[in-house]
Amino acid sequence: MKLSNKFTFSRIIFAPIFFVLYFLPIWTGCGTKVSLLIAVPFLIFAEFTDYLDGHYARKHNEVSDFGKLFDPFADVVLHLTSFVCLMHSVKSGLSYMPVYFFVLIMLREFSQNFLRMVAAKQGTAIAARKGGKFKTVMYIVAEFYGIFLELLVRLNVVPECFNILQGCAFALFTICVILSYASFIDYLVHFGKILKDI
Repeated sequence: MKLSNKFTFSRIIFAPIFFVLYFLPIWTGCGTKVSLLIAVPFLIFAEFTDYLDGHYARKHNEVSDFGKLFDPFADVVLHLTSFVCLMHSVKSGLSYMPVYFFVLIMLREFSQNFLRMVAAKQGTAIAARKGGKFKTVMYIVAEFYGIFLELLVRLNVVPECFNILQGCAFALFTICVILSYASFIDYLVHFGKILKDI
């Protein structure tokens, strides 16, 4: 496996590791303060590999049609996993991402991956566009903001303005949903003709 694809694959590996570390205190009631402190560095590195795979693909001339499919697939696995986590908290009834936002984003991502597969079948590899990249940046911002709020809860340092902070998380995820569909429409405009040929 090429180095760039190894970095991409690492995101798929780190996703379930983060998931287990995040939910361990919710399942067992143990390690409430420690588990997320361990999980966050894993997630930071996993997100950083999104830069590393592109960097080394260009540096070593490893850019390929497979990589153009594998990279966004790994992104979806990692981001949907973290979003599932953010619908839950060690504090019962607390959530940072509404379920309906998750469903909307999940449907968008699955539809986008389907479009990529159809395009690949027709001999066209759909690379990430600027709108898609900006959407991904917002995913990461919202993701880490939600994790920061959960960390405050687990460390028992919840400020009085926590409801306002939680409202900011809602606003960030609202932006994520809007950007996700805006970028999907952009892909459809540029590559939707592929669907007409099947």
